[in-house]
This record gives sequence, structure tokens and C-alpha cells, in this order.
Amino acid sequence: MAVLPSLKGLQAFEAAARTGSFAGAAEELSVSAAAVSQLIRTVEEQMDRKLFHRVNRRAVLTEAGVEMLPRLTMAFQEIGSVARQLGGDAFRPRLVVSVPPSMAMGWLSQRLTGFVSSHGAVDISLRGEDDPVPFDRELIDIRLTYGPHYREHPTEDIVQDAVYPVCAPGLADTIKPEGLASLPLIHTGWGPTGASFPSWHNWFEAAGIEPGRAAQRGLSANSSRAALDLAISGLGVALAQGIYCAEALEDGLLVRPLAQMVELRQPYCLTIPERSARRDVVDAFRQWLIDECRRAVGSPALR
Repeated sequence: MAVLPSLKGLQAFEAAARTGSFAGAAEELSVSAAAVSQLIRTVEEQMDRKLFHRVNRRAVLTEAGVEMLPRLTMAFQEIGSVARQLGGDAFRPRLVVSVPPSMAMGWLSQRLTGFVSSHGAVDISLRGEDDPVPFDRELIDIRLTYGPHYREHPTEDIVQDAVYPVCAPGLADTIKPEGLASLPLIHTGWGPTGASFPSWHNWFEAAGIEPGRAAQRGLSANSSRAALDLAISGLGVALAQGIYCAEALEDGLLVRPLAQMVELRQPYCLTIPERSARRDVVDAFRQWLIDECRRAVGSPALR
């Protein structure tokens, strides 16, 4: 049997590579940074492979280190699971879910009870963050994005959405197609990927209406969720993605004053790194999340 490298050394390497520093690994493992460095040097000698380049007091992963990290992380997760079971504690799988901020701030957080009820006990870390996300450093199991940002990992298109004019019921009574530009409009600053989302200018163009300068005036929000809340409060007409506004339309908090919609240019996508793809809890969450997204976008309120 081949001699295995030091388990403590491999653990030190995995922690240092995942946290991004020897100091971070030292804090996690309750040893000194010098001890982490020595453990990693021992593993490098045993494997005859450089795992880090030491450059100006910084440690940068080599190609060998990059290749090893996700496999070691998965292995230590499995060892931890076995240890918990042998220790007598009920096994609770851990799931790291990453979604856009607006989805984490209401849409998904309000629905997670349904997944936990159907799947059983699971420790979920819900991360609301913009692209790009650090899959390996944060051990992300599943990422929902607008558009295919991560083709280096297995990625699938799951649903095509559109944006719809929505407002509070009281405001809708005053709206006519030619008069929409005279009402307060709610704009959303989409962030770094904003060019791929329709704006009010795009909506007026699709409706065959010349808005003049009105398409640039009104309220602005820096997230889809905030724009939706402004519309529910009666402060104006927002362009909202169907996935976010369907429930509010069904509940009567919002109405669609005009039928014209504009389809989004890209689909929503799910990305699952290979290290997570074989986990039962990830597969269960994937199917549940796809069903929830398709149910929202297919709402009768959007037809």
C-alpha cells in the first residue's frame, strides 16, 4: 500500500487554501500559523509537489493545489459527517445556497419552510450576493443566477422570465397607456449586469409609446425587492420580474395596469459544482427550487 501523506498536513492545506491564508487556517485549527506552514511543507515533501508558491510573504495556490482543494474539501466534509454519526448526534446535512440579493431578501427566505418541511432537518446557509461568487472558498453547493455566469461548472437553464408593469390597485385606476409616462415611475439599478435587463425605455419602445424624457424621471431603487416594495406602497409603477411579483399579484397587493411585458434576454440558471452534485440533499434542493421558480413564472396572474 502506498504511504499516505500526513492527514494533519492535508487538513492544514485544505483550511489554508479555503480560507485564503495560513492565519485563517491557524485560527480554524487552533494552532499557530507557523505550525500550519510546517504541516504544509511536510505534505509537499511527502507528495513531491508544490501546493503553494511563496511570493512576497503571500501564499498562492499552484496548479496542483487548485486541483486538490475541492476533492479534499469534499473528503473532509464526508469525514465530518461520519464523525457526527459515530458520535451519536442525529445527522444533519449542510447546504450552502447562493442567490441574488433580491431573491434572498424575501422570495426564497419565505419559501424555505416548504423545503425543510418536505425534506427534513438540514442546516442551510443562505447567501444573498452578486456575481461572481467564490464557489470553492465558501463551499457553495448551489447557485441561482440570471444568465449563465459559470459555465466552468455544470450549469442548466431552468426558466425564462419577463418584466411587467405593476403598481398598487389604487394607482391603477388613473392609468391609461398614453398617460403612463405622466405617473411616477420606479427604476431599478440592476448593478454590474444591468445592461441585460429591460428598462422603462425598453418597455415604452415595445409598447409603441414615445415617453420623451419621462422614461428617465421618477424613483430609483438598487434592488428588485426594493422596487417592488415601493410599488406596493403606492409610490409608483415598477417594472418587476414575474418571479418576484407573481405572489403579490395573486394576493391583490399589486395589479398589472397594462398587459405589455418585455421578456428577459437571458434565462435563470442553476450552477452546481461537481463536488456537490452527488449529494442527495443538493439534488433534492435543486428539484424543489426549479419547481418553485417555474411555479412563480407560470402564475395565472402573469398571463
